[in-house]
Amino acid sequence: MDAHSSRGAAGLAVTVLAVVLLLLGLAMSLGGAYLLYLGGTIYFLLAGIATLVASVMLMLGLPSGVWLYAVTVAGTFIWSLWEIASKGWMPVWHIDLMARTGFMAVLLAIALLLLPVLYRRGYYQPTLPYAGPLLGVLIIAGYIGSVLWLVFDSGPDAPTTVAAEEIRQQRAPDDTDWIAYGGTNLAQRFSPADQITPHNADRLKVAWEFNTGDKPPSDAAPYAFQNTPLKIGNSLYVCTQSNQVFALDPGTGEQQWHFDPEVAVEAQEHVFSTACRSVAYFEAPEPLEECPHRLLLGTLDGRLMALDAENGSPCNEFGEDGTVNLNDRMDPQALGLVSNTAGPTVVNGIVVVGHQVTDNQRRDAPSGAVRAYDAITGEWQWTWDAVWTTPDQQPPEDEVYPRGTPNVWTAISADEELGLVYLPTGNPTNDQYGGDRRPEEDEFTATLVAVEADSGEVRWKFTTVLHDLWDYDLGAQPALIDLPTADGSRPAVIQATKYGQVFVLDRATGESLLPIEERPVPQGTIEGDWTAEQQRFSPGLPDFGSLPGREVEHFTGAYTWGTTPIDHLYCRIQFERMRYEGMFTPPTLDHPGGMLQFPGILGGINWGSAAFDLENDMMIVNNNRMPSRVVLYPREEADEMENIAPIGEVDASYIDQEAQPMLGAPVAAERGAWLSPLDMPCAAPPWGFISATNLATGELVWSRPIGTSFDQGPWGIPSRMKMTVGAPTSAGPVTTAGGVTFIGATMDDYIRGFDNTTGDMLWEARLPAGGQATPMTYMHEGRQYVVIAAGGAFQAETSLGDSVMAYALPEE
Repeated sequence: MDAHSSRGAAGLAVTVLAVVLLLLGLAMSLGGAYLLYLGGTIYFLLAGIATLVASVMLMLGLPSGVWLYAVTVAGTFIWSLWEIASKGWMPVWHIDLMARTGFMAVLLAIALLLLPVLYRRGYYQPTLPYAGPLLGVLIIAGYIGSVLWLVFDSGPDAPTTVAAEEIRQQRAPDDTDWIAYGGTNLAQRFSPADQITPHNADRLKVAWEFNTGDKPPSDAAPYAFQNTPLKIGNSLYVCTQSNQVFALDPGTGEQQWHFDPEVAVEAQEHVFSTACRSVAYFEAPEPLEECPHRLLLGTLDGRLMALDAENGSPCNEFGEDGTVNLNDRMDPQALGLVSNTAGPTVVNGIVVVGHQVTDNQRRDAPSGAVRAYDAITGEWQWTWDAVWTTPDQQPPEDEVYPRGTPNVWTAISADEELGLVYLPTGNPTNDQYGGDRRPEEDEFTATLVAVEADSGEVRWKFTTVLHDLWDYDLGAQPALIDLPTADGSRPAVIQATKYGQVFVLDRATGESLLPIEERPVPQGTIEGDWTAEQQRFSPGLPDFGSLPGREVEHFTGAYTWGTTPIDHLYCRIQFERMRYEGMFTPPTLDHPGGMLQFPGILGGINWGSAAFDLENDMMIVNNNRMPSRVVLYPREEADEMENIAPIGEVDASYIDQEAQPMLGAPVAAERGAWLSPLDMPCAAPPWGFISATNLATGELVWSRPIGTSFDQGPWGIPSRMKMTVGAPTSAGPVTTAGGVTFIGATMDDYIRGFDNTTGDMLWEARLPAGGQATPMTYMHEGRQYVVIAAGGAFQAETSLGDSVMAYALPEE
C-alpha cells in the first residue's frame, strides 16, 4: 500500500469513528434527556452532549475532539466509581466498572491511536506527537490485562498445605447411602462421608459417566434434568425428565435396569418444567413376596407408581397394576397441568405426594390437595387441602377437590419420631391477583404446615408471606436439625424463602426459636385486591434475598447495569418507569413500565434449599440476586394478545405464551427476569452467591459470588471469558463430614467444591451440560463418590444433555 492509500484508509477510520461517536452521542443525549425527565441521573445527558460535540470536532479534523472525548471518558470513570462506592463496593465491582466504561474506553483508545492522522490533516505540531497513541495502547493493554486477571482469578483457590498427620482420618463406614432427596427425610443434605477433604478435593477426577438417552421430545417441552439420585445398597437410582428410571452400579455407572413409564409428549409440554427431582424409597417392615424394596415414582401425567427396586418391574399389588391415578378427583383440564416433579416422600409406611400446577393459567385450576397413600397397597389414606377440611374423607367420585387452592410443588420433609410431615405450600392460582381468594387460601398461602403423618390433621402452621402477590411461595424443602442454643439444642425446622428470610421454628409446636419482626411494607395494588400492611422478617439470621447480610438491599438507579452505555441507559429508563418502593412493592396497572420485584420471582432461596454442616453447626446456602419485572395487562387488553389462551383451551405449551393468562382475574401478567435488549441482566452483578452461616450465633461466616460468565453473554452467545460474576443459580448444595460442600446450579456448566470453614473454592470441573441439579454423595466399597445430573434446564437457559457424572479421588 502506497502512502496515499495509507492516508486514505486512516482518514476513513477517523470518519467512521466520528460517525460511531455521533450515533452514540445522539442516543445518550436523547435517552439521557428522557431519563432526566423521569427523575434519573443527569450523567447520560451530559456525556451524550460532550460525545456529540467531540464527534463534530473529529469530522472537522480537530484533534481537540479527541481530548474532549478523553475528558468525557474520564468523567464517566469518576461517575462510575462514585455510583459503585454508593453501593458499598459490592463483590465483583470491577466487572461493573469495566462494563460501564469499557465500550467508551475502547473508542477513546482508537481515537488516541488516530491522533497523528488528525495532526497531519491540520498541520498541528504537538509537543509530544506520540503521547496520544501511547496512551491508547496503554488503555487497550490495561483492559486486556484486567480481563486476563479476572479470568485467571476465577479458578480454584490455592490448596491448604498441611502435614500428613494433620489430615483428617476417615471415620465414615465403607458404605453410606443417600435414601431420600435431601439425604434423609430430615432434608439436611449432609453426608457422614469424609474421605474427600479440603486437603485433597483438588485431586477429584471423573470416576464414571452415564448417558440416559432421554432428550427433549419437542421444542415446546421445558426440559429440565434436575434429578438427585438415591443410593441404596448396591444401586444408584436416577430419574430423568420424562420419568424414566435407571438403576446403576454405584462404583462403575453400569446400567442394572431401566423402566420407562412412557409419559406422553403432551404432558411434557404443559408443565412449568419437565423435572423429576427424586424418587422415594420404601423397605417393607415385614417380608413381602413381591417388592419388599420399592421405589415410588410420581409422573408428569399424574401417576404414582411403585417399582421393584431390584429389577424395575411394577409392584402389581400397589394400586392397579402398580399405579395410583393422581388425576382422580382433580380434573386437570389438560394432561400435565397437574404433575409431581419433586418426588414423593415416604414416612412410616405412608407415601405423601404433592404436585405442581402450571403457574398463572386460570383461577379454576386443579386443587393443590396433598394426598397420602399406603406404601404397600396404594390405598388412599388422607388428603390435606386449604379448603377441604376433612382429611379422612374424599369428595364423591364424580366431584373434585376445591379448585385453585395452594399446592405443595416442592419436596416434603418428615420427622418419623414426631410423626409429622412438613408441607411448604405455594400460592392459590393466580399469583399476582388475590382479590378473589377465600380466607382459608390466604391462611395457607406460602405457609409451612405440619400435619400428622397418620391422619393429615394439621398440628400447626406458620405463614411466611401475608396475602402473597409476588409468587414468593415456598420452594425450599424444610430442613429438620437440632438447633444449638444457650439452653442446649432444640429440635427445629428451618424454612428458607424466596424473599431471602430464613425462619427457625420448633419442630413440634411451630413456636419461633428466633425473633420475628413484622415490618410495614408498600401499599396499594389494583382495584379489587388489597395488600397486607406488614410482612414478616427474621432478623436473627442474614437476609438472602439480595447481597447476603443483615440489611435488606434497596435497589436504586445506581444498581442498574449494561454491557454498553446504550443498554445501560435502556435499563435505567426502564427502572424509572417502573414502580419500586422496596421489597413487597405491589403489582400495579398505574405504571407503564410495570413493577420491579426485588428479590425476583425465582428468589432468593428456591428449591435448591440449604445444606447443613452438622459438625460445625453451619447452614450453607446459595441465593440469587436477580430482580424481576412484572407487567399487568387489563383483561380486555390481554384478550387481544396472541398466544395467551390458558393450557387446556388450545394446543399450547407454557413456554409459548406471550403472557400468563390468569383466567378469572381482571388482569394477565407478563413476568420474568429483568433483562436488557441484549438479554443481559439489567441489575449489576453479582447475581448469585454461596454463603455459610453460624447457626449458634446467626452470623455470616463467609459469602462469595459463585459462577462465571463463560457460558453466558449477549443474546445467549457464550462469551468464553471465564470471569467470576456471580451467576444466577438453580439447584442447591450438598455438604459432608469431610468439610467440603459441592454444588453445580450456576449458569455456567461447572460443578465446584468449597471449604466449609473458609469458603475457598477447592475444586471445579467442567460438566458436559448445565448442572441444574443438586449433587449427592456416598461411600461405596471404601471410596467416596460425588454425583450430579448434568443435563441442564430450559428455564435456566443452560446447555442441555443427558449425563450423570460421578467424581472420586484417584484409586491408590
